[in-house]
Amino acid sequence: MKINRFIILPAIMPFLCLSAQEPLPVAPDQPPEADLVLEYKKTEEASLKLYLFYPENFRNSRKYPAIVFFFGGGWNGGDIRQFEPHARHFASRGIVGVLAEYRVRNRHGTTPFDAVSDARSAIRYLRQHADQLKIDMDKIVAAGGSAGGHLAAAAATVPGLDAPDDNLSISPVPGALVLFNPVFDNGPGGYGYERIGDRYPEISPIHNIRHGTPPTIVFLGTKDHHIPVSAAEKYKELMENAGNRCDLHLFEGQTHGFFNYRRSTEYYMKTLLLADDFLVSLRYLKKRKGPRGKG
Repeated sequence: MKINRFIILPAIMPFLCLSAQEPLPVAPDQPPEADLVLEYKKTEEASLKLYLFYPENFRNSRKYPAIVFFFGGGWNGGDIRQFEPHARHFASRGIVGVLAEYRVRNRHGTTPFDAVSDARSAIRYLRQHADQLKIDMDKIVAAGGSAGGHLAAAAATVPGLDAPDDNLSISPVPGALVLFNPVFDNGPGGYGYERIGDRYPEISPIHNIRHGTPPTIVFLGTKDHHIPVSAAEKYKELMENAGNRCDLHLFEGQTHGFFNYRRSTEYYMKTLLLADDFLVSLRYLKKRKGPRGKG
């Protein structure tokens, strides 16, 4: 079982460059300035929106892959703009970048089960409206960090937790997963068990892996005090035993949230380009040009 471990060296930094189309994120309390904003779900607690970023060379005659990002925050809070730099990067590469709102405890008084329901609804919405949005319904990637990574993984693995108004004939399962220090295990001893309790089999990704779980890439710091390396290694083992692809990249000495743009452009860029390469390998993207590209 191959696991990649990384220590970033200064010598490679000149090659980890942001696209010119990726402006610096602005104040996190402002909504994203997206190309398109849509309400995908209306609940008693909130109207939930998707923020879409389209490729600059967008053509109405084409359909594009999409990647939908779920922010982190322990299902308690979080910033919709956390993954805006990622969404803008992938838009610059030819993928529709999407930021998804979902319900959290501090703002809506809701549970992790509600958050998973919202994630599944968001993916269903993109797939149901793929023709109008010019999205390839077979190439939708779910991504996220921490609790947001849990939502992406849960959408791909757990059965149920569907909203009553969802069209259940439309699959919420993404085609691939890009996970940043995600919550894998909600069972006894796992993250969030005190809130989830004996219902953990309904919501815990590691307890719902099966053959056909989407190909996955995972980024985790070895000093993460919320997500142990052993949980990620177990997830990878179970995925591969079920015949699925799971690429695990461990970053020596890094803590929870190390990949965030506002925290470290160094690790933001390294994880971003590894995610980019992963999507190239799945043929969701074309190879990059330039020193770091293979084309």
